[in-house]
Amino acid sequence: MTHVARIPSPSGDTAPAWAGELNAMMEAYRQAGGDPSALQLPQVATLVISANQVLVAHEIPGVHFEAESLPHGVRARIWVEPHTHLAQPIHLCFGLLPAEGEQDILAEYDIGEQANVRFLAHCSFPNAIKVEHRMQARIRIGRQASLTYSEEHFHGPHGGTVVIPKAEILVEEGGHFTTTFTLTRGRVGDLRLDYLVRVGANGVAELVTKAYGKGDDTIHVREVVTLDGAGARGLTRTRIAVQDKAQSRVDTITEGNAPGARGHMDCTEIVRGQAQASNNPLVIVRHDQAQVTHEAAIGTVNRKELETLMARGLSEDEAVDLIIRGLMR
Repeated sequence: MTHVARIPSPSGDTAPAWAGELNAMMEAYRQAGGDPSALQLPQVATLVISANQVLVAHEIPGVHFEAESLPHGVRARIWVEPHTHLAQPIHLCFGLLPAEGEQDILAEYDIGEQANVRFLAHCSFPNAIKVEHRMQARIRIGRQASLTYSEEHFHGPHGGTVVIPKAEILVEEGGHFTTTFTLTRGRVGDLRLDYLVRVGANGVAELVTKAYGKGDDTIHVREVVTLDGAGARGLTRTRIAVQDKAQSRVDTITEGNAPGARGHMDCTEIVRGQAQASNNPLVIVRHDQAQVTHEAAIGTVNRKELETLMARGLSEDEAVDLIIRGLMR
């Protein structure tokens, strides 16, 4: 098992050896959009991983962590007891501070039946020049349980990060799963997102992905939702912007496999400069009472909106950036 630590208090006590690493991770957490002060609240469950070290693992009633160091990362199990309802989100922080390196996160999430929880996850690689982060997650949302998982990334200014998040998610009968993946700060680097979600009877899955590529960034999003139970519902909503020579590809697949299943895929991509974007939706229906729809739009920013903002004193680049960030919100 890994060394597990608590965030040091602001007292004058001598700081332990790992405190410097933890303080640096807190700054990386802030750069990724998180609030480090939230990690010090005793009522908040918190897990902080830097490279292959667990710096913080703070449990609260109903929420449990297990973690084990690997040569280049951590294997973690996170489970929430049935009927647990939390007022505060569970905070996760994953990161790698050096300019070069690799990190593997093997994560298992188990949300007990009728539990209702939120996760705020921040992944930060602020100094990355040659960094590869690989995430393999398995997530189970129990019967009538609800999981909201918000994940925000910061990859620094250099574009030297390869991030490969893969997840298999099972939503059991009456369960509700909502996830938002956001990568709009700094450079993307190379993103390869691959999610598979299976939805049981009367379950709901909603996947939102937002990314903003610049320079020679590459973005590949693959999302598969199989609506396997009667009355299952699924939605994928993708918002991608690419400029300069960045490239994006979005592959979405939704299967309607049961009576009353309803699915929809919604993709909007904005292209500027020499960038390139593609969208490849695939609809599969295996039951005559299921329905799946899709819509996609690829193009540049609205010229009227651009001119309006420029008339108010913004440069063209500032106006474009404001429009794109509005789309991401």
